[in-house]
Parts: sequence; C-alpha cells; structure tokens
Amino acid sequence: MSDAPGTQGDGNERSDRNVYGGELEPCSTDPTTGFLRDGCCRRVDSDRGRHELCAVMTEEFLAFSRAQGNDLVTPNPEFDFPGLEPGDRWCLCLGRWLEAEEGGCAPPVVLEATHEAVLRDVEPDLLREYEYEPEDSDESDKSVKEHVSSDSTRNHPR
Repeated sequence: MSDAPGTQGDGNERSDRNVYGGELEPCSTDPTTGFLRDGCCRRVDSDRGRHELCAVMTEEFLAFSRAQGNDLVTPNPEFDFPGLEPGDRWCLCLGRWLEAEEGGCAPPVVLEATHEAVLRDVEPDLLREYEYEPEDSDESDKSVKEHVSSDSTRNHPR
C-alpha cells in the first residue's frame, strides 16, 4: 500500500489515488455513492465526514449505523438517497467505519476504491484485515449483493 498521504489542496489539484497508490476505482454507481455522487470515494476538502472509504454493506453494520443515528437503510428521495441493503457498496465516513471497527462490526473494505488519504488515520495492516474479496472477481456490483451478508463477513473482534 502507498505510504503517501492524500492531497489536501484547494480541491483543484488533488490526487485521486487508492490505498495501493494506483488510480482510484469507482466504488458504486448503483446506488451512486461518493460525496460528489460520482461513484468514487474521493478526497474532497469540503467533505467534513471524509467519505473516502469504500465498504460493502452488511446487515450488522447497517444496524450499527442506525443505532448511532445514521439510518442508511430507509430511502430519502429528498436527497436522492435510495436506501442501502447488504451487498451495496458505499463511500462511508471514515469516522463511522472506525467506530464500527472498534465495535466489532466494521464492513469489508474495497481497497482499490478507497482513497489513499485514509492511510493518514488507518494502518495498512488493519485495512488489509477487512479487505473485501468477492467469491468471483468478475462479478458485478449487483451480484455482490447476493454474496454478502453479516454471516459471510469476516468477524474481527476488537
């Protein structure tokens, strides 16, 4: 993984690199995620929540998030939010993922779609522990939903 920190410029000259140092891959366009709703977990200066980590939703994490006051399941058409279900990929707030990791229910992370700026706050080895590995590397985002549930997610006690 790259040891380079994410760029914190004015938003115009920024590196969109993943934690491996390669080009940041899209997290999801169905549903469309990212602070900019462009499908990518980009580093954006005005994003106080730091939606830089691409995670695959699990029932356990969605329940945890709801209990913390952030309901990611219920659709909110006013904000063009479809609601999430297990298997959906979503750019999470880094702080929420860290809280879930401490609580033992962090969802798997798609490292190729996670911005390198995350490495300022999360050790590479910890990210590797949560690396999402699809059963079939050629499957689409939609078929990922069939394979991921809280039962199939690795359990990481902390």
